[in-house]
Amino acid sequence: MHIVLANPRGFCAGVKRAISIVENALKFYKKVIYIKHELVHNKYIIEKLRKKKVIFVEKISDIPNYSIVVFSAHGVSKKTKEEAIKKKLIILNATCPLVTKVHKEVENSSKKGIETIFIGHKNHPEVIGTLGHYNNKDSKIHLIQSIKDIKKISVKNNRKLNYFTQTTLSIKNTQNIIKSLKKKFPYISGPKKEDICYATTNRQNAILKLSKISNIIFVIGSKNSSNTNRLTEIGKETGIYTKQIESFLEIKKKWIKNKKYIGITAGASAPEFLVKQVVKYLQKIGAITIKEMPGTKEEITFNIPKNLFL
Repeated sequence: MHIVLANPRGFCAGVKRAISIVENALKFYKKVIYIKHELVHNKYIIEKLRKKKVIFVEKISDIPNYSIVVFSAHGVSKKTKEEAIKKKLIILNATCPLVTKVHKEVENSSKKGIETIFIGHKNHPEVIGTLGHYNNKDSKIHLIQSIKDIKKISVKNNRKLNYFTQTTLSIKNTQNIIKSLKKKFPYISGPKKEDICYATTNRQNAILKLSKISNIIFVIGSKNSSNTNRLTEIGKETGIYTKQIESFLEIKKKWIKNKKYIGITAGASAPEFLVKQVVKYLQKIGAITIKEMPGTKEEITFNIPKNLFL
């Protein structure tokens, strides 16, 4: 057996920033930190933070007044921010800057009264937060998940219409949805620069390359991670046997029987130590070589708030 590692893989700049904000806040404030929702969608990161006495909540009402709250990398609605302010919480915003970009686009449409169509997965925290930035009483934002949903949409003025998207969608599927949107609404306008983030794009391109040289692909990441789930879907769409796992403990030997090339990638919220554990396990059961696949070098970084530098 031979191991091929996808590049890029694992942590993106937004996830690194979110984790740094919490770790620095724990040192800076030296008190309990509350986080609205999971900071990032990876159970190993969440458990690590829980051990440091971080408390995760879904409702701002569950946080005592004057406490410290971190908004997760997925972002929150304007209403959630207002609730936090009313409770006089110290707010540390770990929302990925690329999600914030989409918030501003949606908010701008709302202010201008432009009816908006948002492409995303219903009930995903990023989508809930983004929809919560549109609050024009005289206009509306529509959520769609597929081409089928387009048929159900009825708008007031098809010459005054915008669309935006979740940052972690399938590039191919989203392109098809946008194509259908433009067919039904020829005057619809989208973002100046696409909303699907660079990390999502790079990892999806990487798994497509990986599929051409692998007999099986392991996608490392949690089940509730949108970008990880998209990688798994793409791997399966290529026809290569693809399994999504949270750690090496889930690997079954029968999966890799007679498989010569084992491809490995990881979602944007999966830490590299999980990749190393999978590699170590595969070496124990017979993997001979490890090869890093060439890929896009990611140099993007996002700064954390200055008051958290120690």
